[in-house]
Amino acid sequence: MKKFIILIPIYNDWKSVFQLLENIDLQIAKWDAEVLVLIINDGSTEERTVTELSFKNIKTVRVMNMKQNQGHARCNAAGLKYLTEKEDFDYVILMDGDGEDRPEELTSLFNKSKENSLKTVTANRIKRSDGSFFKLLYECHKILTYVFTGKLIKFGNYSCLPKEDAARLVKEACIWSSFSGSVTKIISDRVSVPSIRGKRYFGPSQMSFFKLLVHSFSIIAVFKGSVIVRSVLFLIFYLFFVSSNLSIVTLFPVFIIFIFLFLIFKVSSRENIEALNNSLENIDNIDVLSDLNNR
Repeated sequence: MKKFIILIPIYNDWKSVFQLLENIDLQIAKWDAEVLVLIINDGSTEERTVTELSFKNIKTVRVMNMKQNQGHARCNAAGLKYLTEKEDFDYVILMDGDGEDRPEELTSLFNKSKENSLKTVTANRIKRSDGSFFKLLYECHKILTYVFTGKLIKFGNYSCLPKEDAARLVKEACIWSSFSGSVTKIISDRVSVPSIRGKRYFGPSQMSFFKLLVHSFSIIAVFKGSVIVRSVLFLIFYLFFVSSNLSIVTLFPVFIIFIFLFLIFKVSSRENIEALNNSLENIDNIDVLSDLNNR
């Protein structure tokens, strides 16, 4: 029987994650697999009031409490590093803890992983549940990353990785900054399932325009080599085209490109292999919320 560990990073959103756990327990009822959950508590400031839970199908639920908040991407990276170094498992499923990664799609990931046992499975978004404004922003995000990287990235964190692929990811500095960008760059042989981005169980979305912009730049920075080549080619052709009519106006796009490249290299400095390798030192303790063996 294969062993699946579901990795869920959270910050303060305990009410949502407890609802998510109940829904996960229902969805995996017919799986012929051992399923465990590891919640990465990214330095939450809100106290967790629930200290014990009971489930029919999830074997164990543990909470890894981090000493300091480090952010979503780094939380995922630290969780993957912990699992690959400390745990015995066959697959790890990453998903957000607020309900936007719908647990109803877990079985699709599970079945696809059984059909393609050595391949990473991503949940490629075909529809979102956000308002019109944020849908527009996300489309701009996809276009921006595609223009500068040549990669059309349709997935976020929601995915199922065999242990071998997870181990490959945690050897690369870029995973410390962007999960989806790292998977796209490092794991080329992968498959996907269609996914509908759900609504949060409770409260407003935590994503803002600024966070989405940083998210875009983090993905683009993973491919900074390609970005430089594309930018240089653009500048060569553009300057040749406007060479007979140089002015402040015609040189403005050149100025924007240089600012953009500066920001990309600034963001790429977050790709810190030393911080990744030392990330397990940020673990405070690990609590057990639920264990079928103790019932």
